[in-house]
Amino acid sequence: MSEGAALMSHSAPGMKTSDKLGTSQGSALICTERYGSSRTHRYLEGSNGSLVCERHPAEHGYRSLRDFFVSLLLPHGYPDSVSKDYLAYQLWDTIQAFSSSVTGSLATQSLLRGSGVGDSTATVAAATITWILRDGTGMVGRILFAWMKGSRLDCDAKRWRLFADLLNDIAIFMEIMAPVFPSCFTLTVCAAGVFKCIVGVAGGATRAAITVHQAKRDNMADVCAKDGSQETLVNLAGLLVSLFLVPLVSDSMMATYLLFFLLTILHLYANYRAVRSVIMETLNQSRLSIVLHHYLKEGKILDPEAANLREPLLPGLGSQAPINLGVPLSYLASSVPELEQLKKDNHSLYLLGWREDTGSLAVVLHERASSVDMIRACVHAEMLHRKTSSSDHHKSSSFPILSALQCVRGRGSRPCTGFEQHGRFTALEQTHNQINSMFPTFLQGLTASGWVTNRNLLDSDDWRANWDLKKQQ
Repeated sequence: MSEGAALMSHSAPGMKTSDKLGTSQGSALICTERYGSSRTHRYLEGSNGSLVCERHPAEHGYRSLRDFFVSLLLPHGYPDSVSKDYLAYQLWDTIQAFSSSVTGSLATQSLLRGSGVGDSTATVAAATITWILRDGTGMVGRILFAWMKGSRLDCDAKRWRLFADLLNDIAIFMEIMAPVFPSCFTLTVCAAGVFKCIVGVAGGATRAAITVHQAKRDNMADVCAKDGSQETLVNLAGLLVSLFLVPLVSDSMMATYLLFFLLTILHLYANYRAVRSVIMETLNQSRLSIVLHHYLKEGKILDPEAANLREPLLPGLGSQAPINLGVPLSYLASSVPELEQLKKDNHSLYLLGWREDTGSLAVVLHERASSVDMIRACVHAEMLHRKTSSSDHHKSSSFPILSALQCVRGRGSRPCTGFEQHGRFTALEQTHNQINSMFPTFLQGLTASGWVTNRNLLDSDDWRANWDLKKQQ
C-alpha cells in the first residue's frame, strides 16, 4: 500500500473531494506545505486533473480540538513564533499565579475583617480612610520605586521578577496578620499597599522584558495578549478554588496560616523554576562576568543556557565588578594630564578608570561606541577589577596599587598623591595589552556560542564623549 493510501483525502474549496483511501494510489505528488512545524499537508493529482489535499486522519478529531486550545491560549504560530523556553516558563508561571490568587483571597478576607466587616461598632468612615491611605501610600511608593530602579529592571529582569514575587508574598502575609494587631492595622495595611505597588511596577516591567525575549517574530502584542488570557483563566480557577477553601478556614486563624504557608512555598518554588527556565541570549553584567570567568579559567565560552543556569537570581548576589557604564568624563578626569593618561595605549572607543567620588570602576563611552565596544569595556573593567583585587597581585606588585586603590575606593577621605596616581594608571596600562590580544577571540567565541552581541543589557547611561577633536580639525 502506498503512503498516500494511509492518509485521508480532503479537498480545499474548489477541489474535487474524495473520501476513499485508495484514491491517491499511484497519484503524482504535486506540492507539499506546512503550518509552522506542527502540521504538514500533501497535494496529489486526483482524477480528471483535480488537486487533492491529504492529511493524517488524527487531524480530524484530536488535532482539531488541540488546535482550538492552542489558538485560544498560545501565541499564533506556536511553537516557532516564541523562544524555546516559553512553554516551561508559562507552565511554572501558571502554577505560581494560581497559588497567588488563592493567597490573595485569604488576604482579602483578613482585610475585610480588619476593616470592620461583621463588626457593629465599626464605621464606614474609618474603613474608607484606611483604604484611601492604603491606596495613596501605594501610589507614592510606585512612583519612587520606578524612579530609583526603573533602569535596572531591563538589565536584571529575572532577578527583579523573583524579587517582586517574594515581596508580594510578604505583602500578603502582612495583610493576613493585620487584624491580629488592631492598633497597627492602618500602618500595616499601608505598608503592604506600598509593597504591592512596588510588585506591580517590578512585576509588570520585568514581564514585559521577558515577553520581548520570548517574542521571536516581533509578535510581542500577541504574546502579551495570550499571556493575559492564560492569567485570566488561572485567576478564574483560583477564584473557584477560593470559593471552596476560604469558607473552610475562615473560622480558624491557624488553618488560614497553614494554608497560606503551604501555598506560599508552592508559589516561591514555582517562581524560582519559572525564572530559572528563562534563557536570555543577551549579555548583562552578571552573565558577562560568568562567561568571562569561565573563559579565563577553562579557555571555553559558556553557551547561553549554561551561563543562565549559573546566574544569581536575587538582587545583590553575584561576583561581578561594580561598573558604571556611560558616565560623564568629569567622573574620571579633572585635568588634561589625567585625561591623557586615560587615553595612553588605549585605541578603543571608551575610557576606563576609577570614579573620583566613589572609587568604583567607570567607563566613558565615545559617541561612536557600539554594543561590541560596550561589551569590550565591561570585559576590560572585569579584568582590571580581578587584577587589582587579587591579594597575590598586591603582594607581588612593584608599584603601589594597594595604596592607590585605597585612596580612590573610598577607604580614606584624603585625595590621591602623585605616586598613588602613577600606581593606578600603571595597573590600567597593564590590562590594555591583555584586552587587545584576547578580546577578538573572546568576541568570536561569544557569537559562535549563540550570544547576541549587537545589543546588550549592560545598563549604560546616555553620556557620550568625543576626545578626537584635534584629529578632526
